[in-house]
Amino acid sequence: MQLKPLLLLASLTSFAAGAAPVVLKNVQGYGFDQQRQLVNFQTLVFDDETGQVLARGDSSVAATYPQAKVLDGKGQTLLPGLIDGHGHLLGLGEYLKQADLRGLTSEATSAAQVAAFARANPEQQWVIGRGWNQVLWDSKAFPAKKTLDEVLPDKPVYLVRIDAHAAWVNSKALALAGITKDTIDPPGGEIIRDERGEPTGVLIDNAMYLVQQKIPAPSTADKRAALQSAFSHLQALGITAVHDAGVSTELVSLYQQLQQEQALGVRVYPMLSAKDPALEQWFSKGIVDDPSDWLDIRSVKIYGDGALGSRGAALLADYSDQAGQRGLLVTQPDALTEIMRLTINAGYQANVHAIGDRANRLVLDRFELLATPEQRAAGRHRIEHAQIVSPQDIPRFKTLQVLPAMQAVHATSDMNMAGDRLGVSRLRGAYAWRTFVDQGSIIVGGSDFPVELANPFHGLHASVTRQDQQNQPVGGWLPEQRLTLIEALRSFTIDAAYGAFQEQSMGTLAPGSWADFILVDRDIFAIPPEQLWQTTTEQTWIHGKLRFSR
Repeated sequence: MQLKPLLLLASLTSFAAGAAPVVLKNVQGYGFDQQRQLVNFQTLVFDDETGQVLARGDSSVAATYPQAKVLDGKGQTLLPGLIDGHGHLLGLGEYLKQADLRGLTSEATSAAQVAAFARANPEQQWVIGRGWNQVLWDSKAFPAKKTLDEVLPDKPVYLVRIDAHAAWVNSKALALAGITKDTIDPPGGEIIRDERGEPTGVLIDNAMYLVQQKIPAPSTADKRAALQSAFSHLQALGITAVHDAGVSTELVSLYQQLQQEQALGVRVYPMLSAKDPALEQWFSKGIVDDPSDWLDIRSVKIYGDGALGSRGAALLADYSDQAGQRGLLVTQPDALTEIMRLTINAGYQANVHAIGDRANRLVLDRFELLATPEQRAAGRHRIEHAQIVSPQDIPRFKTLQVLPAMQAVHATSDMNMAGDRLGVSRLRGAYAWRTFVDQGSIIVGGSDFPVELANPFHGLHASVTRQDQQNQPVGGWLPEQRLTLIEALRSFTIDAAYGAFQEQSMGTLAPGSWADFILVDRDIFAIPPEQLWQTTTEQTWIHGKLRFSR
C-alpha cells in the first residue's frame, strides 16, 4: 500500500493564547489530506480547548510542544472519527428500548419474542418492535395479524419491518386505527389484503401512518433519554458524527437545546423532513452554518419511493417475483417536483430517498430540470440509497454533480432476495459502488441505522468483501463492485464530510480540522479483509475530548 508522505505541519492560527496542547504519541495513525490521499503518522497533537488538530507527523513533532500534556497511544491504531452519512438518531434510541426481531427465522418465533417482550414490559400501552424480515423465514411470505392475535389479543402491537417500509400489526391495532376491508389505500401506501379483501395485518409505506398516528407520542423527556442512549451507543462504535435523515422542527429544537447544554454526544447534520409543516419557514431564514460543526442545518430529506424488501421500491418494470407490481412512489411526481424546486431555490441541499430504478430516474430528471449547473455545483445534492439504478443513469450522477449516499451493509443484507426481486439483468446497476467510484462520484457512506446495525466496521467490511460475516458467498456477491479499503474508509470519513460541506474541518485529522478520532484494537490495513467487521473501538475522542473508553 502506497502512503502519501506527510509533511510536518502545524496550524499556528488555531493555537491561541491559553491553548492546552496534547501530544498523543506512539500510534499507528491514518488520516487523509485535502486531496483525499491517505497519510500515516505516529504522533497527533491537538488542542483540547479549541478542539482542533495542531499537527501530525513522526515522533519528532512532539519536540515542538515541550509544555504539552503527553499521552501514550501504546501502539494502537488511530483513525479519523467515523461519520455515518445516513442514520436515524431518535429511531436508534427508541429501537434500543423496543422488541428486537432482527435475525429471527420464523413468524412464530418473532411472535413469541414479542409476547416475551410484552410480559417483561407490562406498563407499556402499545407493544412496539422492529427488525422482522420475512426473507429470512422458510415461508418467505409476509406475516399475518392472526399470529400476533394468538399471543397478544388485547394489547395493540406495531412491529416495523427491518427496512422501516412496512409494519406488521395485530387486530387490536387495526381496530384502533379503524382499518377494515373498506378502507382505501392511501396514496403511496398499501394495505395488504387476503383473498376476501380483509387486511392481513401488513401495511406498506404510507399505509403505516394509519396505525402509527394512534400510538401515543413520546414526551420530550422520553426523546431526550432515547437520544442519550443513541449517543452512547454510537460513541462506543467509533461514530463521531451523523447525518440524521428526516427530522422534524420539534426534534431540531431539541438538538438545539442539547447543543446549548453541551449535551450533544455526536455531531449532528440534520436533514429537515420534507413533510415538516415549518419547512418554508426554515427556507426563509436560510441555512444554519454552525462554526463548531456540532449542528449544521442546511439540508432536506425528501421521500421518493419505498424499499426493495417490501416491494415498495419504484421500478421501471415489474418485480421479477410479482407480476404487475412495480412498487410505490411515496411522494407523487408533481409533489416531488415542487418540494425539490423549493429546496434547491432556497439554497438548501436536496437529499432524496430513491431505491428503485424508476425513483432514481425521476429524481435525476428533476435535478436536471430544476437546478442550474451553478446550483448543482454549490448544492452537493444527494440521492439517498441509490440502490438500483439503470446503468444508463449512473453516469448522470457525475454529470449532474449528484452525490450517491449509499449504505454498504444494504447489499449484504439484501443479496439473499435482490436477485429474486430484480432478476439478473437489473443487478448490473444494483449496489454499484465500484461503478460510481470509477466515474469519479464521491460516495457518502453510512448504515441507515436502525434499519441496519450502526457498527461502521460492518460497512467497511461489506464494502471491501461484498460478503456477510460468515464470509459468504465465496468470492463476494457481485464482486466486481468491491471497493478498496482506502476508498471505503474515505466514504465514512472525508467523503461523508464532503456530503455535509464539512470536508475542511472533519474526516481527515489534518492540522486545523477538529480532533475527532478513535483508537481501535487492530490495524485495519494489516488484517485480512474478512476480519474488518470484528474491529472494536477502544476510545472515542470528539472535539479533543475523550467521550468513550472501553
